[in-house]
Amino acid sequence: MSDKRNSPLPLRLKQARKAMGISQKQLGIQLGMEPGTASARMNHYEKGKHTPDYATLKAMADELGVPVAYFFCESESTAELLCLLEKMSEDEKAQLVKQIKG
Repeated sequence: MSDKRNSPLPLRLKQARKAMGISQKQLGIQLGMEPGTASARMNHYEKGKHTPDYATLKAMADELGVPVAYFFCESESTAELLCLLEKMSEDEKAQLVKQIKG
């Protein structure tokens, strides 16, 4: 993200949704939004016109199989690492921390 003033959330949301192969409308409906407004609401989130509250963001993350923090990663590599870390057990994470610390 070159402009630090812009939230990475819209881009990350769109990336995660597309990786799941679902439409904006489908995601919105899966989140419990009305079918008639689901696409428009999701589009507003992906365009950065509106920011979802934490509960909605958590539901999106759960539905898309990513950690909530993923939506705030400014770099692609950090986003990818975060998703990989979330798949690890706590023991594996602890071992990795020890390894990184040296």
